[in-house]
Amino acid sequence: MKTVVQIEVLRELLQQLDDGVNADAGGIRAFPAEAYTSPEIARREWEVMFKARPQLVGMTSDLPSPGSFLTTEDFSFPVLVTRDDQGVVRAFLNACRHRGSMVETAPKGQKSRFSCPFHAWTYDAKGALIGVPMEQQFGAIDRSCLGLIELPALERYGFLVVHPDPQGVIDPAELFEGVSEDLESWDWGRYQLAYEQTLDMKMNWKLATDTFGETYHFKRLHRDTLANNFHGDVLSYRSYARNHRMVLCLRGIDDLRGRPEADWRIEDGGFPVYFLFPNVVVNVGNKRIAVVRVYPDPNDPGRSISKISYYFDREVLAENPGFAQLFSEGFTRVVADEDYATAETTQRALSSGLMSEVIFGRNEPPLHHYHNTFRAALGEAPLPFVG
Repeated sequence: MKTVVQIEVLRELLQQLDDGVNADAGGIRAFPAEAYTSPEIARREWEVMFKARPQLVGMTSDLPSPGSFLTTEDFSFPVLVTRDDQGVVRAFLNACRHRGSMVETAPKGQKSRFSCPFHAWTYDAKGALIGVPMEQQFGAIDRSCLGLIELPALERYGFLVVHPDPQGVIDPAELFEGVSEDLESWDWGRYQLAYEQTLDMKMNWKLATDTFGETYHFKRLHRDTLANNFHGDVLSYRSYARNHRMVLCLRGIDDLRGRPEADWRIEDGGFPVYFLFPNVVVNVGNKRIAVVRVYPDPNDPGRSISKISYYFDREVLAENPGFAQLFSEGFTRVVADEDYATAETTQRALSSGLMSEVIFGRNEPPLHHYHNTFRAALGEAPLPFVG
């Protein structure tokens, strides 16, 4: 985030504190409860917003050097992501072209060749088939046509992005619309993965993202945790097409009063949070980020999986490696035991069929924004204000 934007945001937050106001959506909206419970909507969301769109699979430091790789099954099929000998990020269906067995099962590692455990067909980091045992007995094949099936891949602003469709297109301008300048300025490529956690929860995936979409609940739900560090009911908010940026207000912002604005830094008074459509939330702290990827279960609207990855500046990890684990475990505990535990009770209530809608207030503009972007992606009209 550029310095001029940091100062502008901090001014806004201080003004909100002084005036006793919050970000304003302009009205109240009622969203149908079936968006969280309908099996048909769940299937459509999976097809439209996940299978047909590029997805974040990690950060630059997850592939730190040529020959490094990672594997994932976030798309409901196995994917292998590599950094080849030229440093280029590539992605493939993690399946041998012979009989379809996975060529790599480790979550991450370093190697230049991938050999199928079934018959040892071997591929390089560019996906080329480079070895076939007993090839004369097997029969004549054209190796150039039997490389791993490649998927579109992109590395930008420290993010690693893969499209699940081999014919898909990754448009970085659309993917990072409105937030590209901010993301570029953070230089997250130098950050290193410190901790990961997966939360398998009994709630719709949108209920998970909802918990990151407002600070109205901080003084109540988080009164013994986050409220110690944040002013609740204060929020700087900007929406950009399908993405948005919100900045939470740290209690330390009061120390900026009386200091020259030229000395203000966002980490002294603000906590930026970026939402990247449809399922990524990036929480930005001082020399650290928590990247949350939320995935639906296309067969069960009442289940979702959140993958939370914590990346820290290398200097922080070198100076105090214990802090990274302590912070990461504490953040995950708040999300799981407070936000998500409460959202699971919401899921049970909505699944009863007795509630027809949920209400988003004027002070919850991120919820208005991304739920209407979800509706737009499914070809539905945005919901109007009801108050």
